Order: sequence, then C-alpha cells, then structure tokens
Amino acid sequence: MTARQRMRRLIACAGYTMVPGAHDTLTARLVEQAGFAAVYLTGGGYSRASGYPDLGLLTLTENVRFISMTVEAVGIPVIADADTGYGNAINVIRTVREYEKAGVAAFHLEDQVAPKKCGHYEGKEVIATAEMVGKIKAAVDTRRDPDLVVIARSDARAIEGLNAAIDRVNAYLEAGADVGFVEAPQSLEELRLVARSLIKPALVNVFEGGKTPMVPARELEAMGFRLGIYPSQTQRAAIRAAQRVLAVLKEDGDTRRIENELATFEEREEAVGTAQWRALEDKYLRIGP
Repeated sequence: MTARQRMRRLIACAGYTMVPGAHDTLTARLVEQAGFAAVYLTGGGYSRASGYPDLGLLTLTENVRFISMTVEAVGIPVIADADTGYGNAINVIRTVREYEKAGVAAFHLEDQVAPKKCGHYEGKEVIATAEMVGKIKAAVDTRRDPDLVVIARSDARAIEGLNAAIDRVNAYLEAGADVGFVEAPQSLEELRLVARSLIKPALVNVFEGGKTPMVPARELEAMGFRLGIYPSQTQRAAIRAAQRVLAVLKEDGDTRRIENELATFEEREEAVGTAQWRALEDKYLRIGP
C-alpha cells in the first residue's frame, strides 16, 4: 500500500487521526518515531524556521525543496500546506505538479487572496467562491495519481461568517476536493456545526493561542472530525527549549546544569538513522576484489 493509499484509508475510517506538524525534516522523523500515522508539513512552521512570519513570503520552489526532502526522510503519509497554490488557477496547476512529484500524500489549498496570511491573523481577504471552485477543479484535474488527496480550506469565517465558510467548503467539495477544512471556528458550537455540515470528511486545525478553542481528540472525534492537524506545538517546544539552553550557556559558560534535559549523543544519531547510513557505507565501500 502506498503512502497515498494509507492516507485514503485514514480519511475513509470512522475514527479521528491526530497529525502533528513538523517545521523541518528532523521533526517529521520524530513524529514518525513517536508512532503517529501521518505528519503535517506546516507552511507557517517552515516560514518561521526560515526566519519569516507566516505571510506568504516563501516561494513554491523553497517550499517544495523542504517538502521533497521530508517525504524522502519518512515513511508515513505527508500532508503538505500548499497555501493559495501560489497564485491563480494556472499557478495551482504548477503547484500540484510539483507537490505530486515531491511525493506528498495530501495537500490543502485555501481561498485567501495571495499572498496569504496565517489563518488566525487579522486582516485576511478571500477570493470569490467561483474563483476558488476553479482552482479546486484545476487541482483535481491536474493530479495524475487519483489517490492524491486534495483538501479544500476556507478562511471566510472571519470575513463572511461561519455559515458562508461552510457553504464555500461544500462548494469546493462538490468541485472534487476530498476533505473539507473550515479555518478558525470560534467556539465549541461552531466546531460541532462544521463537523456535521460538511458533505465529505472534515479536518480541524488544533493549537493553543488561535481563535479556535483547544478540544481533546476524543471530543473532536465525537463531533465527527476525521483528521486533526497540530501545526505549531513541536515548533513552539523547540523555540522554548533552545531559549533555555542558550540562557544557561550564557549564564554558566556551559550546559552541564541541564544536560539531563537534552538528547544524548546517541539519541541524536538515532533520530536521523546514522547506524543505517553507516551500514550502507560499509556495504558499498567494501565492494571490490
């Protein structure tokens, strides 16, 4: 079974799948090693890992490089953030070609005006429903592998209201998208309404600090959500951990005080599969008379 077929199976099942976010390839490997069934490559996370805010400042080429390296490094299905498709419908065609070549199992497109903003920032704008329907149709028509999952996202909740956002996503699903994603519901009742109103499987975005309340996985499953992405938790943890190490290093002149909190040398090497690469090195370097 391919990664895309495994992704299809996840969204076809009645249960709820948690998909942690990764802002770099190492973190994606850690997600896999922790036993999760899929990983989410967050565009906002990669922007921040590159030193930029989530304002659509990185290009298609930059993002595809990150995505392709990560797909190669993990065996679980990868869901990738495709932002607005980096432009209009013909830009979406190029985006889908590149994302499919990179090997993603799924990607989501959103209906913001390009360049986009983080879904929980103020000041967003959305394109017309008809234009986004065209972009979804372009994405569906462009994919060569029918198992590649297209996720349709709307950011219209903050601009047109929840019911309009739901109507938009259902229009995108009717246009051929496989999973619906209403960004930034603002209450438990709004979450429940989204989950029961979409005509195909629903995805929810879960993180602390945004407009959507934090809800345990079992409750989201009971509401009817099929997938939950957890985009920023690992990056926020990494930021705080690095800040702590740097503060101790500056104060003490070494990090002995917190060494017990850090990964060991061996754990670091295990995370990136050094032993497997060394075994391959031994195998092929020793070929000869």
